[in-house]
Amino acid sequence: MSDFPGKGKVAVLKTSPDTVLEDIDQLIRLAEVDQALPKEIQTGLKINISWQTWYPACSTTPWQLEGVIRALRGLGYTDLVGVHNDTVVVDTSDGEVNNKHKYVTDLYRVPCLYLYQDLFEWVEFIPSKPMLVLDKVYPQGIFIPKALMGMNMVQLPTIKTHVFTIITGAMKNAFGGLLHRNRHWTHSVIHETLVDLLTIQQEIHPGIFALMDGTFAGDGPGPRAMRWHEKDILLASADQVAIDAVSARLQGFDPLSIPFIRLAHDKGLGIGDPREIEIVGYDIEQEKPWHFIQEDTLASKGQKLIYHGPLKPLEKPLLQSSLVPWSYFASNFFHNVYWYPFVGRKRVKKALATRWGQHFKAYGDGQVVLPGMEKKTVLQALVGLTIFAAMAGTLTWLVSRKRQRPDS
Repeated sequence: MSDFPGKGKVAVLKTSPDTVLEDIDQLIRLAEVDQALPKEIQTGLKINISWQTWYPACSTTPWQLEGVIRALRGLGYTDLVGVHNDTVVVDTSDGEVNNKHKYVTDLYRVPCLYLYQDLFEWVEFIPSKPMLVLDKVYPQGIFIPKALMGMNMVQLPTIKTHVFTIITGAMKNAFGGLLHRNRHWTHSVIHETLVDLLTIQQEIHPGIFALMDGTFAGDGPGPRAMRWHEKDILLASADQVAIDAVSARLQGFDPLSIPFIRLAHDKGLGIGDPREIEIVGYDIEQEKPWHFIQEDTLASKGQKLIYHGPLKPLEKPLLQSSLVPWSYFASNFFHNVYWYPFVGRKRVKKALATRWGQHFKAYGDGQVVLPGMEKKTVLQALVGLTIFAAMAGTLTWLVSRKRQRPDS
């Protein structure tokens, strides 16, 4: 798809809790959503859940989801479905409740597809264009959800940094829908993967659109352990490359220095060069510099040693074998046992005192889940430490025995 309606055009608006639903309606009209998405077919809303716990800027906001449902229905899109997948480190069923997505989809009677459930068939996709990496990562075939083929897709990301991709947005949002639970196999070639996924999207979806929420935006070691900032901004576009480029520019990054944006721009999948992007609505030159910083967590530093560092030769046994649950455990332990209870919870409480935090709290029953240490992960840690201690003891005993033996 070298050309499509809305290529190179991004709509931007400033917003507030009192006007956000009306602003979203205005925004997607400015971005000419009706030119990008055919009305006569089903339209999927790819909801982002980067954490089953609510944290500012981490996952699709309830007003973002509500606003796009109301706006699309007002334009005559009657067949809407929410789209969820799961990951090895995030519980989607808890996440859609804690992030108040389920409250919104239930309120507007929007059914949801849970692609990780057994009733959904994953079929081999035979690309008509050469892939950069996916055919090599998955030599047995690239499998995607059959249910998404022939469906319009609306991506619902937030503005935030990411430990592996510098920033994450519309292109990265498809990563959580089109690939199954072993999508972590692509992390060492994540930038090329996102470009391959956009190539696939443009082949299987009649129309693609994105509405990006920057009411809260996050910098630091995203997509979870971030510093949140109130930025009161919304973006929309039919061009997944252009909207990510504008998001990157707002955050303070050179879009073309981010590999997935540069690669997609060079392949003609969208416009990544800010000089070639038409921005309508709010003039982002008025925006004070954000100066966002992309950082790593302890967990992501360890992963990068495997993906790009001295542990690269061990990538397959560590991440594509029976040992892989330990990498999930490490991520869960860091985020859910250490980081959220001791760091994140304080930040969430401060966020809840803001205008957007109060707006989030007002959805549904007015409650916000502030979990402590997850019992399941703590138990896993105790078991893991016990096994590790036993293995270390056995190894020490074997070494000691070998030293005691006389030379033969």
